[in-house]
Amino acid sequence: MAKKLFYFPTFLLLLLVQIAFAQDKFTISGTVTDAKTNETIIGVNVFIPELKTGTTTNEYGFYSITLPKGNYTLQVSYMSFQTQTETINLERNIKNNFKLSAIEEQLQEVVITDNRKATNIRKAEMSVNKLSIASIKKMPVVMGEVDVLKSILLLPGVTNAGEGASGFNVRGGAADQNLILLDEANIFNSSHVFGFFSVFNPDAIKDLKLYKGGIPARYGGRASSVLDIYQKDGSSKGFHMNGGIGVISSRLLAEGPIVKDKGSFLIGGRASYAHLFLKLNEEQKNNTAYFYDLNTKLSYKLNDNNNLYLSGYFGRDVFSIQKSFSNTYGNATFNLRWNHLFSDKLFSNLSLIYSDYYYGLDLGFIDLRWESGIKNYNIKYDFKNYISDNFKLNYGVNAIYYDFNPGTVKPLSSQSAILYEQLEKKTALEPAAYIDVEQNVSKKISLSYGLRYSLFYRMGESSINTYADNNPVVFNQQQQIYEKATPTGSVHYGKNEVIKSYANFEPRASIAYQIDDNQSVKASYHRMVQYLQLLSNTSSPTPLDVWTPSDEFIKPQLADQVALGYFKNFSNEKYSLEVEAFYKKIKNRIDYIDGANLIANEAIEQVILNGRMRAYGLEMMLRKNEGALTGWISYTLSKSQQQTPGRTTAETGINNGQWYNSLHDKTHNLAVTSNYVLTKKWSFGANFTLQTGQPVTYPRSYYRIEEINVPSYGLRNGNRLPLYHHLDISATLTPRKNANRNWKGEWVFSIYNLYGRKNAASITFRENVDTGRNEAVRTSIFGFIPAVSYNFKF
Repeated sequence: MAKKLFYFPTFLLLLLVQIAFAQDKFTISGTVTDAKTNETIIGVNVFIPELKTGTTTNEYGFYSITLPKGNYTLQVSYMSFQTQTETINLERNIKNNFKLSAIEEQLQEVVITDNRKATNIRKAEMSVNKLSIASIKKMPVVMGEVDVLKSILLLPGVTNAGEGASGFNVRGGAADQNLILLDEANIFNSSHVFGFFSVFNPDAIKDLKLYKGGIPARYGGRASSVLDIYQKDGSSKGFHMNGGIGVISSRLLAEGPIVKDKGSFLIGGRASYAHLFLKLNEEQKNNTAYFYDLNTKLSYKLNDNNNLYLSGYFGRDVFSIQKSFSNTYGNATFNLRWNHLFSDKLFSNLSLIYSDYYYGLDLGFIDLRWESGIKNYNIKYDFKNYISDNFKLNYGVNAIYYDFNPGTVKPLSSQSAILYEQLEKKTALEPAAYIDVEQNVSKKISLSYGLRYSLFYRMGESSINTYADNNPVVFNQQQQIYEKATPTGSVHYGKNEVIKSYANFEPRASIAYQIDDNQSVKASYHRMVQYLQLLSNTSSPTPLDVWTPSDEFIKPQLADQVALGYFKNFSNEKYSLEVEAFYKKIKNRIDYIDGANLIANEAIEQVILNGRMRAYGLEMMLRKNEGALTGWISYTLSKSQQQTPGRTTAETGINNGQWYNSLHDKTHNLAVTSNYVLTKKWSFGANFTLQTGQPVTYPRSYYRIEEINVPSYGLRNGNRLPLYHHLDISATLTPRKNANRNWKGEWVFSIYNLYGRKNAASITFRENVDTGRNEAVRTSIFGFIPAVSYNFKF
């Protein structure tokens, strides 16, 4: 009864709003697909010049726009596709599907269609970057491996966590503060080979969008950014294959119809084989290091109003040394989706999602196996209501159930002295509801505003320690250090009994003021709440890091961010300029006491201190959108800091309670990327990256105990690694015979770090055994690396 009382006035309100907007107006709706494959296209612009208004297709290629009765011209445009123009007489509701044909590769300028940038000028959306897979594949990368995550490091406000490190940092945030989604499923570890490569097979990727600010209310759960990636659906027109052969790995993807024009399949695999070369070395023949992953998707059109999608991903990394040490880790995801069109104005998507991150470690020399991981089960129901061309509603609900395994210890054999032990598992539930509004107030002012309401329940079965004054960490006044408190007892909670609950409103709002057709100013504010914490005291996530839920002692992170931007297109949209300033503050950002042990720690609250974080900066990006030479220059000037003050005046906190550099602070970040089409056969690419060195803590002195040097460290993150920079180049050869046959291939020659810069991954200090003097030792991972790969499709 309560649900009925809630839904009735809600739908009545929506009905009244629709009636008010619908008088003497009609709706044009439909889907936009690739003419060659029937693949739906995300973000296509549907523009009506007579009214200077338009819309874009959603994540499933659907569009809807409501206009007054009359005659109109529809311009349907998308980058790298031919623009379609159609005249319509709108005197009733019309369903109009479009099939766009790709622009063939040619020497002439690649045309970026009119109004694509103009639409971006008008929309209230800001702090969002989108990269096409075609652009990503042209970028030179390490060892010739096309990498989605490495490509976003060339965007303003995005930095790496160090040479060869996993993850990425957005606007001074930590890597664990990024929500990474693949077909709506959560990816907890986005890297292969401890950070050298990403888990995303570029051949299987359809669309990629990075939200750095102004994040829509449908997203939640992380404090810094959202990277939303969708896989291709697969061709329902005909069978196709494509892939590539590289120095480190090869990949192959097949797609085709199950039922022509109705159902399709996609299956793609990728595997590395560098470990095979180890077998040629007698000393290394028992060592192994490789990764593999699998992308799958099934799509089926039941009828004009219903579509089903079943997608999945499975990836693993395997690393072992002499059979005495073996490490296996990776992600697995599954998503079943149902798209339903209630009417030409109301689109819905229901998703059932499963995500699993597993980490396993075998230590043969002590007969021990260690396992940990996190699983989540997510159900979400989203609606998009196209009430009019000036008013759109997005709303929905979702609930995520988490299952945390902080660690399982097992014997490897029956003769092992190791005893089975299971660290206490943890469970949690995170339900949420949201509503988002997109509104054009006038020809010059556009708004986007919404609200997310999230809840979090940390649940049993668990035993929770109790402490004097509820403080699991105590301050030793005599030694001026923090130490673990001794529990005074424990409280047992039964299965599914709520241990701690949280509830938060997360408002979001953006506004755009269009100065003229080519320039606008925008502003945004959003609040994000992160209920999960990654236990890691390294500069970048490692596979061994463990996720844990918020509870009595670990509070959720509350992030507030404001941004102000200026956007301009000039020279007939040949160039575009984006300038944004941002300020972000985060409450309850955890840090660790000195000497904290995070692995297999069942009382993690004893080594954690709650603090705060702030980041602010200025981002600039200049693009060249057309011509034989395309690319962009991005620059970010920013600051990222943390503060962990003492809880009382008698405590020192960290760094005496003062603000200190976070591990992700990069004052300067410059990236230049370009692509030049010389002829039909040859094109060239180049990337240059320069970043301020990463903050580190160096010893400032040492003292000797029984002829052993013991370092004495300075203030936390008070030093920096040397300046980080490298230049990468590539050349792509496309044989002329490609044009006359189904098999099309290309050779990609690349050089990573052209001038062989020895960027420091770390600097350690030691005593020279010959001279007895202390010395600093720089560890570098990549030098000058040439590579060649062959890509093909048919």
